[in-house]
Amino acid sequence: MPADEPKKADSSSADTKDDIIFRKPESPDGPRVHKLIAECKPLDENSVYCNLLQCTHFADTSVAAEMDGDLVGFISGYIPPKQQNTLFVWQVAVHGKARGKGLAKRMLAELIKRDEAENVQFIETTITPDNEASWGMFRSFAYERRMPTEEFILFDSRIHFAGEHNDEHLLRIGPFNRDDA
Repeated sequence: MPADEPKKADSSSADTKDDIIFRKPESPDGPRVHKLIAECKPLDENSVYCNLLQCTHFADTSVAAEMDGDLVGFISGYIPPKQQNTLFVWQVAVHGKARGKGLAKRMLAELIKRDEAENVQFIETTITPDNEASWGMFRSFAYERRMPTEEFILFDSRIHFAGEHNDEHLLRIGPFNRDDA
Protein backbone atom coordinates (compact mmCIF):
# COMPACT_ATOMS: atom_id res chain seq x y z
CA MET A 1 0.00 0.00 0.00
CA PRO A 2 1.42 3.41 -0.93
CA ALA A 3 2.44 5.55 2.03
CA ASP A 4 0.05 8.35 1.10
CA GLU A 5 -2.99 6.03 0.95
CA PRO A 6 -5.10 6.06 4.13
CA LYS A 7 -4.98 2.92 6.20
CA LYS A 8 -8.27 0.99 6.39
CA ALA A 9 -9.82 0.98 9.87
CA ASP A 10 -9.54 -2.39 11.61
CA SER A 11 -12.27 -3.38 14.07
CA SER A 12 -10.25 -6.25 15.51
CA SER A 13 -7.63 -6.33 18.20
CA ALA A 14 -5.13 -8.99 19.14
CA ASP A 15 -4.02 -9.97 22.59
CA THR A 16 -0.36 -10.86 22.17
CA LYS A 17 -0.42 -12.93 25.37
CA ASP A 18 -1.94 -15.90 23.53
CA ASP A 19 -2.64 -14.68 19.99
CA ILE A 20 -6.38 -14.43 20.49
CA ILE A 21 -7.99 -11.95 18.13
CA PHE A 22 -11.10 -10.06 19.23
CA ARG A 23 -13.38 -8.65 16.55
CA LYS A 24 -16.94 -7.82 15.70
CA PRO A 25 -18.78 -10.84 14.31
CA GLU A 26 -19.93 -10.94 10.68
CA SER A 27 -22.66 -12.88 8.88
CA PRO A 28 -20.41 -15.86 7.92
CA ASP A 29 -19.84 -16.35 11.67
CA GLY A 30 -23.48 -17.33 12.27
CA PRO A 31 -23.02 -21.08 11.65
CA ARG A 32 -19.68 -21.02 13.48
CA VAL A 33 -21.33 -19.42 16.52
CA HIS A 34 -24.09 -22.03 16.38
CA LYS A 35 -21.49 -24.82 16.40
CA LEU A 36 -19.50 -23.19 19.22
CA ILE A 37 -22.57 -22.83 21.43
CA ALA A 38 -23.54 -26.46 20.77
CA GLU A 39 -20.08 -27.45 22.03
CA CYS A 40 -20.43 -25.34 25.19
CA LYS A 41 -22.96 -27.23 27.28
CA PRO A 42 -25.11 -26.29 29.19
CA LEU A 43 -25.70 -23.18 27.05
CA ASP A 44 -29.14 -22.93 25.46
CA GLU A 45 -28.90 -23.33 21.70
CA ASN A 46 -30.72 -20.93 19.42
CA SER A 47 -31.40 -21.31 15.71
CA VAL A 48 -28.69 -20.56 13.16
CA TYR A 49 -30.93 -17.71 12.03
CA CYS A 50 -30.85 -16.22 15.53
CA ASN A 51 -27.05 -16.53 15.54
CA LEU A 52 -26.94 -14.80 12.13
CA LEU A 53 -28.92 -11.89 13.61
CA GLN A 54 -26.53 -11.74 16.57
CA CYS A 55 -23.61 -11.56 14.12
CA THR A 56 -25.19 -8.83 11.99
CA HIS A 57 -27.85 -6.76 13.78
CA PHE A 58 -26.01 -6.96 17.11
CA ALA A 59 -22.40 -7.06 15.84
CA ASP A 60 -21.48 -3.77 17.52
CA THR A 61 -22.38 -5.20 20.92
CA SER A 62 -21.09 -8.72 20.36
CA VAL A 63 -17.56 -10.05 20.17
CA ALA A 64 -15.96 -12.99 18.40
CA ALA A 65 -12.64 -14.40 19.63
CA GLU A 66 -10.41 -16.38 17.31
CA MET A 67 -7.31 -18.43 18.02
CA ASP A 68 -5.39 -20.01 15.14
CA GLY A 69 -8.34 -19.29 12.83
CA ASP A 70 -10.83 -21.11 15.08
CA LEU A 71 -13.75 -19.38 16.75
CA VAL A 72 -13.05 -20.07 20.44
CA GLY A 73 -15.20 -17.44 22.11
CA PHE A 74 -18.33 -15.42 21.53
CA ILE A 75 -20.39 -12.95 23.53
CA SER A 76 -23.73 -11.78 22.20
CA GLY A 77 -25.19 -8.65 23.66
CA TYR A 78 -27.29 -5.64 22.93
CA ILE A 79 -28.29 -2.26 24.30
CA PRO A 80 -32.00 -2.40 25.19
CA PRO A 81 -33.96 0.41 23.46
CA LYS A 82 -35.33 1.73 26.77
CA GLN A 83 -32.01 1.38 28.66
CA GLN A 84 -29.41 3.14 26.54
CA ASN A 85 -26.93 3.06 29.45
CA THR A 86 -27.03 -0.75 29.76
CA LEU A 87 -25.27 -3.53 27.89
CA PHE A 88 -27.34 -6.70 28.19
CA VAL A 89 -25.13 -9.77 27.76
CA TRP A 90 -27.25 -12.49 26.20
CA GLN A 91 -24.79 -15.35 26.05
CA VAL A 92 -21.12 -16.09 26.71
CA ALA A 93 -19.44 -19.08 25.05
CA VAL A 94 -15.83 -20.19 25.49
CA HIS A 95 -14.59 -23.34 23.77
CA GLY A 96 -12.81 -25.90 25.95
CA LYS A 97 -9.46 -25.32 24.23
CA ALA A 98 -9.54 -21.64 25.23
CA ARG A 99 -10.62 -22.09 28.84
CA GLY A 100 -8.36 -21.07 31.69
CA LYS A 101 -7.18 -17.92 29.86
CA GLY A 102 -9.74 -15.54 31.35
CA LEU A 103 -11.22 -15.24 27.86
CA ALA A 104 -14.79 -14.49 28.93
CA LYS A 105 -13.73 -11.54 31.09
CA ARG A 106 -11.38 -10.31 28.37
CA MET A 107 -14.19 -10.40 25.78
CA LEU A 108 -16.47 -8.52 28.17
CA ALA A 109 -13.79 -5.88 28.74
CA GLU A 110 -13.35 -5.61 24.96
CA LEU A 111 -17.07 -4.90 24.56
CA ILE A 112 -17.27 -2.10 27.10
CA LYS A 113 -14.21 -0.38 25.60
CA ARG A 114 -15.90 0.03 22.22
CA ASP A 115 -17.13 3.41 21.06
CA GLU A 116 -20.62 1.90 20.76
CA ALA A 117 -20.60 1.41 24.54
CA GLU A 118 -19.58 4.95 25.43
CA ASN A 119 -22.86 5.57 27.29
CA VAL A 120 -22.93 2.19 29.02
CA GLN A 121 -22.86 2.39 32.82
CA PHE A 122 -24.38 -1.01 33.61
CA ILE A 123 -23.94 -4.58 32.44
CA GLU A 124 -26.90 -6.90 32.85
CA THR A 125 -27.25 -10.61 32.20
CA THR A 126 -29.48 -13.45 33.28
CA ILE A 127 -28.06 -16.61 34.84
CA THR A 128 -29.69 -19.76 36.16
CA PRO A 129 -28.93 -20.46 39.84
CA ASP A 130 -26.89 -23.60 39.03
CA ASN A 131 -24.58 -21.99 36.44
CA GLU A 132 -21.58 -21.57 38.74
CA ALA A 133 -19.17 -20.75 35.90
CA SER A 134 -21.21 -17.74 34.77
CA TRP A 135 -21.79 -16.49 38.32
CA GLY A 136 -18.08 -16.78 39.00
CA MET A 137 -17.02 -14.99 35.82
CA PHE A 138 -19.41 -12.06 36.16
CA ARG A 139 -18.82 -11.60 39.90
CA SER A 140 -15.07 -11.76 39.37
CA PHE A 141 -15.31 -9.20 36.55
CA ALA A 142 -17.24 -6.84 38.84
CA TYR A 143 -15.00 -7.45 41.87
CA GLU A 144 -11.77 -6.80 39.94
CA ARG A 145 -13.18 -3.46 38.79
CA ARG A 146 -14.78 -2.57 42.16
CA MET A 147 -18.23 -2.42 40.56
CA PRO A 148 -21.33 -3.01 42.69
CA THR A 149 -23.74 -5.82 41.80
CA GLU A 150 -27.37 -6.60 42.50
CA GLU A 151 -29.44 -9.67 41.72
CA PHE A 152 -33.09 -10.68 41.55
CA ILE A 153 -35.30 -13.21 39.74
CA LEU A 154 -36.26 -11.81 36.35
CA PHE A 155 -37.95 -14.86 34.81
CA ASP A 156 -39.61 -17.27 37.21
CA SER A 157 -39.57 -20.94 36.24
CA ARG A 158 -43.27 -21.45 37.00
CA ILE A 159 -44.58 -18.22 35.51
CA HIS A 160 -42.37 -17.81 32.44
CA PHE A 161 -41.18 -21.32 31.59
CA ALA A 162 -44.12 -23.54 32.70
CA GLY A 163 -41.66 -25.26 35.05
CA GLU A 164 -39.56 -26.55 32.14
CA HIS A 165 -36.54 -24.26 32.66
CA ASN A 166 -34.78 -22.95 35.75
CA ASP A 167 -35.39 -19.45 37.07
CA GLU A 168 -33.34 -16.80 35.30
CA HIS A 169 -31.78 -14.35 37.77
CA LEU A 170 -30.86 -10.90 36.55
CA LEU A 171 -27.37 -9.81 37.60
CA ARG A 172 -26.76 -6.08 37.28
CA ILE A 173 -23.21 -4.74 37.45
CA GLY A 174 -22.60 -1.04 37.89
CA PRO A 175 -22.84 1.84 37.70
CA PHE A 176 -19.30 2.25 36.50
CA ASN A 177 -17.21 4.80 34.76
CA ARG A 178 -16.18 3.51 31.35
CA ASP A 179 -12.67 4.92 31.84
CA ASP A 180 -12.25 2.77 34.95
CA ALA A 181 -13.68 -0.39 33.36
